[in-house]
Amino acid sequence: MEAVTEHLARALSPSRATDFMQCPLLYRFRVVDRLPEPPSAAAARGSLVHAVLDRLFDLPPGHRTLEAATDLVPGEWERLLLADPVLAELAEDACGGTEELLRSWFALEDPTRLQPAERELYVEADLDGLVIRGYVDRLDEAPDGRLRVVDYKTGRSPSETFEGRALFQLKFYALALWRSRGVLPSRLQLVYLRDRTVLWIDPSEADLLATERKVRALWAAIEQVARTGDWRARPSRACSWCAHRAVCPAWGGTPPPLPAGATALALDPRSAAG
Repeated sequence: MEAVTEHLARALSPSRATDFMQCPLLYRFRVVDRLPEPPSAAAARGSLVHAVLDRLFDLPPGHRTLEAATDLVPGEWERLLLADPVLAELAEDACGGTEELLRSWFALEDPTRLQPAERELYVEADLDGLVIRGYVDRLDEAPDGRLRVVDYKTGRSPSETFEGRALFQLKFYALALWRSRGVLPSRLQLVYLRDRTVLWIDPSEADLLATERKVRALWAAIEQVARTGDWRARPSRACSWCAHRAVCPAWGGTPPPLPAGATALALDPRSAAG
């Protein structure tokens, strides 16, 4: 393996952390090899719903109705198509069911009583040389300064077995907010639209310190694998919807050769987006 320079801007996002926890080889395929993945109707639908819910808060509180949200769908879909024209082939599947997901959100939250402090907020914190970063769907701030981190999910809520992994993303954001602003978020909330479920936790400092230790340990594992090139597959139920089974050894495939500068690609966000 090539030597790692001391000037890499080491950084980690919750999506990349989750990729590595799920399967180190998946992390490699996405971050190092940057293998293309076919567009997904479910992902496009999720992006569309997120965009509509974001845009809805541009309206005055009394105008934030289900009808208004539904009216926003065509325009937000056109915005997504401008950014990625390939999505046009998924229009029927991606847009189908959107109104029902929006209806579910209105059953869970009342936007006329919400005034988010931030939407699609970029958060970043430096943990002694490791930068953690990501985007928060919505940040609510109470008059007394308490913060609530909210993330929308268009799928089903997880079973109890996987609740911890689902909440890790929000704890990651909460850690970044705490370390960058000095304010401990009071509540972390996942809003699952498919089955109208809200999963939440009121984190303590001990919770976020534990998350910080986990993030540091995870990054140490990523650095170790990046240096050795030992990107192993970790077969699981998630393999059934992985786009890279054809080149995965667990499924009889052969990964492509590691590209030049693979170690830097794995560790430096200036080389690997995410």
